[in-house]
Amino acid sequence: MDINVINRKENPLLNRIEIEFECEYPEEGTPKLLDVKHKLVAMEDSSNDLLVVDTMKPSYGVSKAEGFAKIYDSVEKLNEIEPAAVISKNEEPEVEEVEEEAEE
Repeated sequence: MDINVINRKENPLLNRIEIEFECEYPEEGTPKLLDVKHKLVAMEDSSNDLLVVDTMKPSYGVSKAEGFAKIYDSVEKLNEIEPAAVISKNEEPEVEEVEEEAEE
C-alpha cells in the first residue's frame, strides 16, 4: 500500500493539520482504516492519539482510494472538535485478555 499526500494544510483556527491523501493498493484488497492511520502516523511522524482518518473513499474498479485525515495539537482539542463516530472508528481495538488456565 502506497500513500501519497495530495494536499497538506495547517488550520490554526482548529489547531490541526488537514491532509488529503491518495492510497494505492494494486496487489491487495482495500486497506482497513486503521492500517492507513498507522501508515500516516509513521509518514507524518505523529502520534496515534492525535491523528484521525476522517474519510476514505475507494474508487470503483481501481485499486485506489482518496481520503482525508487530521492531526491535532492535543488530545483535548481532538475530543472537543471531532464527532464521536469519527473518534470511535479510529480507536484501536481492545485486546482481550486471555486467562491462562494453569495446567497441573
